[in-house]
Formats: sequence, C-alpha cells, structure tokens
Amino acid sequence: MIIKVVFYSMYGHILAMARAAAQGASRVSGARVDLRRVPETLSHDILEKMGALEAAKEMQDIPVCTVEELEEAQGIIFGTPTRFGNMCGQMRQFLDGTGGLWARGALVGKAGSVFTSSATQHGGQESTLLSFHTTLLHQGMVVVGLPYTFQGQMGTQEVTGGSPYGASTIAGSDGSRMPSQNELDAAIFQGEHLAGIASRLA
Repeated sequence: MIIKVVFYSMYGHILAMARAAAQGASRVSGARVDLRRVPETLSHDILEKMGALEAAKEMQDIPVCTVEELEEAQGIIFGTPTRFGNMCGQMRQFLDGTGGLWARGALVGKAGSVFTSSATQHGGQESTLLSFHTTLLHQGMVVVGLPYTFQGQMGTQEVTGGSPYGASTIAGSDGSRMPSQNELDAAIFQGEHLAGIASRLA
C-alpha cells in the first residue's frame, strides 16, 4: 500500500508537519510512505528576498511530485500553508493539473486528508482545510480528518493548532514559531489514521 504525503513548505513549518504525518502513516502495517513536494513557482531571486532559501535547501533531496504518481497511491495526505484562508498558489497550480486524473476517475475511492499552517492563531486554518476538501470531493476521494480521539485538540492549556478537519500549526507573525509537540503529534495521528483507512478501503 502506497501513501503519498504531498506538501508545499516555504519556511519549514509544513515540512515538519509532513515528516510527522509520514511517520504516523508508516506505523500502519504494509504501508510504503512517499514524501513529495509540489513544484515551486517562485524564482530563486524571489525566494531569496523572502528569506526562504534555507528551508528550500533542507527540502532539496525530497522528490518533486508528479501528477501521474498520485494514481498509484491508496491514500494521499496534502500539506499546505494558509494564504488568505485558502491553500497556497503552488498547491493550487499543482492540483489544477490533475484534470486528466479527474476525467479517468483515477482518484475515486482513495483516502485523502489535509493539514495546514498559518501565521496567527485564527489565520484561516479551518477555511483552508475545508476549501481543500472540495477538491478532494471533486476527485471522488474519501475525506479523512482528525477525529477527537486525538486528545491533543481537546485541551485549553496551550496555544495550538488542530481541528476535526485536520492538523495544523501556528507559525507566528515572523515565522519563528515551529510546530509544537502537540501539533506534531496531531500530524502523526492524522497520518496513521489516513493510512489505516486507506488500508481498509484497499
């Protein structure tokens, strides 16, 4: 069983969550987990001006995802930063290239899930996750969230991401806050949950 963790990360927050989700998915017996990043649409110069080159170097050994390889997966978990309450442009452009898969019904019945990040505590995380689900539903995928059996989203003692729609993290207005252990645990849980459902569907 193949599980794809497909993500875009500019400053490393989503990368950390993607690795956690992959860790969780790998706990399911028989799962082969592929970590993939979507193509970058910004130039080297723009990334440099945005201070994003260090994170880009950290991801350079992770293969760039192709649209075609999505078809071989039994489950796919997507990770995207929030941009004004929606997925980032890089992820949108990648998904807009999946029309051929849609026409063939290639993703119908596969498990799909999403995690995200935002700068602020109420920065559109839930709207990003929910609006991303629309694309998964158009592809005929079985949408998988983050159930409340993950107890980390029940507490009020700390500032943390996470909702029944998917794991999430808060980066801070300057991007200095990396995912907390609770947020990473949510991504691990979600990855394992997604892979478990994909296994049963398969």
